[in-house]
Amino acid sequence: MSLASAAAGQLSRDEVARRISPPLVVGEKPADTPAWPISSELTPDAGPVGWVFESSDLAPIPGFEGTPYNLLIQIDSTGKLIDVELLRQHEPVFLSGLGEAPLHAFLAQYAGLNLSQSITVSTAYSDRGSARRDDPNRVVLDGVTKATASVRIANQTVLTAALAVARAQLGFAGPAQQTPPAEVREALFEVRSFAQLLADGAIAKLRLSRADVDALFAGTDGAGLDSSGEAPDALVTELYVAYLNAPTIGRAILGDAGYTHLHDFLEPGQHAWWVASAGPDAFIDARFVRGTAPERLGMKQHGTPFELRDFDIAPAPPPGAPPLNAALVLRTSPLSGLDPAAEQLFELSFTRQRGQILPQRFYGNATLAYTPPAAYFRLPPTPLPEWLIAWRERAVELSIIGIALLVLSVALARPRWLSVSARRLRSFRLGFLAFTLVYIGWIAQGQLSIVQITGAIKTLAAEHGLTSFLYDPVSLLIMAFTLLSFFMWGRGTFCGWLCPFGALQEFAALLGARLGLKARKLPPRLAYALDRGRYVILLVLVVSAALAPAMASRLVEVEPFKTAITVGFDRAWPFVLYALALLALGAVYYKFFCRYLCPLGAAMVIGGKLRLLDWLPRRAECGQPCQSCRHRCAYDAIDRKGTIRYQDCFQCLDCVGIYHDAARCAPLLLYRRKGRRIVLASAPTTSTGTPS
Repeated sequence: MSLASAAAGQLSRDEVARRISPPLVVGEKPADTPAWPISSELTPDAGPVGWVFESSDLAPIPGFEGTPYNLLIQIDSTGKLIDVELLRQHEPVFLSGLGEAPLHAFLAQYAGLNLSQSITVSTAYSDRGSARRDDPNRVVLDGVTKATASVRIANQTVLTAALAVARAQLGFAGPAQQTPPAEVREALFEVRSFAQLLADGAIAKLRLSRADVDALFAGTDGAGLDSSGEAPDALVTELYVAYLNAPTIGRAILGDAGYTHLHDFLEPGQHAWWVASAGPDAFIDARFVRGTAPERLGMKQHGTPFELRDFDIAPAPPPGAPPLNAALVLRTSPLSGLDPAAEQLFELSFTRQRGQILPQRFYGNATLAYTPPAAYFRLPPTPLPEWLIAWRERAVELSIIGIALLVLSVALARPRWLSVSARRLRSFRLGFLAFTLVYIGWIAQGQLSIVQITGAIKTLAAEHGLTSFLYDPVSLLIMAFTLLSFFMWGRGTFCGWLCPFGALQEFAALLGARLGLKARKLPPRLAYALDRGRYVILLVLVVSAALAPAMASRLVEVEPFKTAITVGFDRAWPFVLYALALLALGAVYYKFFCRYLCPLGAAMVIGGKLRLLDWLPRRAECGQPCQSCRHRCAYDAIDRKGTIRYQDCFQCLDCVGIYHDAARCAPLLLYRRKGRRIVLASAPTTSTGTPS
């Protein structure tokens, strides 16, 4: 099957050829595989001696920030990894925390490994003793402290991309491109005993006698090294495997409570198995550390090794099971792509050694083939586009945010009831801003950023489409709502209500007031200069995105959004110090960054020119002579004539509340004292009109 539908990589053939030393030469990519063949000038008719390819063409697995690694991977004709080179990565822990040196060191470990081996990543707590280091069938790579998730994604990227080429060009087992995995029938449940599950194959069993284990070492130097003296038919071990995601199996093995606990903690796309052993030999020993991978057990599917890690629960022996000497619940990574309905090969390794001081070790693997009954699964329909899958997977977040946007729309469209009570408005505003900061920002990662504008410019300059925006549904929903709000209310809807960093600044101002810090205002000339400076920053970023994309990637750090919201201050100290300094300024000078530095805010002001309505009510007395709203406006968005400058307004609704409140509006107070009434405007006018 063709693999050529993946996105194009970043290197040309000439750039790749410069990395390959003579007498090796780089050929043209075949039509069905996005990989360059490597041949030798010494044997020009022998065909490719290896392949080199970019991982982004074959395994665009999202990283921590949603951006895939791009690695240049080279394998030989036997499936041995020659080199793994880092081309591009966007992992925050490496970009501005640890630096790339630990990642380069991690990737250097792949040289010399073979795709037929089980390659996993260690943790700080795993046992990586010499018994595993010289096992030719199992390799445990040194991980990177504080970057466990990032290097596991890198490992899955290397294996997925390399195995795709190996299957397509080297004849490795399994299809070159797997169909979507089967799905567990969650509603299917039957009460089944251990014996019944064992009989129908829902639980797989491998029984190994002494003769069976001896056969694993036949023809090797490890043959005849067993000194147990047991009879050939003596039991060594019985290995049991059961797929726990299926309710019938999971409840029979773990019980209802245990299955519910497992189900609640498994992530989408993650799989779990019950693995147990009986007899004299256990598949784990006293050195095993909970939460790590059992060193004697591996699993493959279609030739792809999958790392199994302990779920860190101690399952009780299920009713009807034989006496067990060990039992674990093991799970894969959510990114594994394993098909639970297809055959899974569990490999149990045995070790023999010769000598005491410098022992020579020999290894043999026994394989248990396990395919859960097909009745527990349903084949998925034709795969949806990946962007649509992203929307479906975030349906809960989108629904919650959609309801919040509807509530905000009602509040802005009919603000009188909400704003006429200062206490009611304050409670609503602070509650909504807390939702924006915590849920939209930190949880749903919906912080809009100037990076989305510069990224769109880079993409268009490269003559690519903007379909990548579809993969971030939360941000796209907020973008769409913000664009619509430009026509109704101007720029302030996003900046005043939906910007997580803006909300964080507002809370910083409240904290400053609680601490007794006096709110200050910049000198008018300086405030004016800084306000205009936002547009200069925006212009520089737009031009650099079009003409110097690498420079734009650095300049966008003028925004603290990534530091404060996207990675929750988990960055190198200069970035954190910069973000905290801006928040400290915001505690004294109200929303300092929003009003004077934010390039996204400058773009929002330009978009706000699309506003069709002067929707904030004004009357003839506003500014002539009444200055009450102007003095109370924390954003300085009302001029001396009482006119609201919508390009500066953050739509806090304070002036709307004053306008409708007979106890706070000076003209209303004056008319009431004189025994006269004033008609309150209830409908907005066009942008050229003024309500009475």
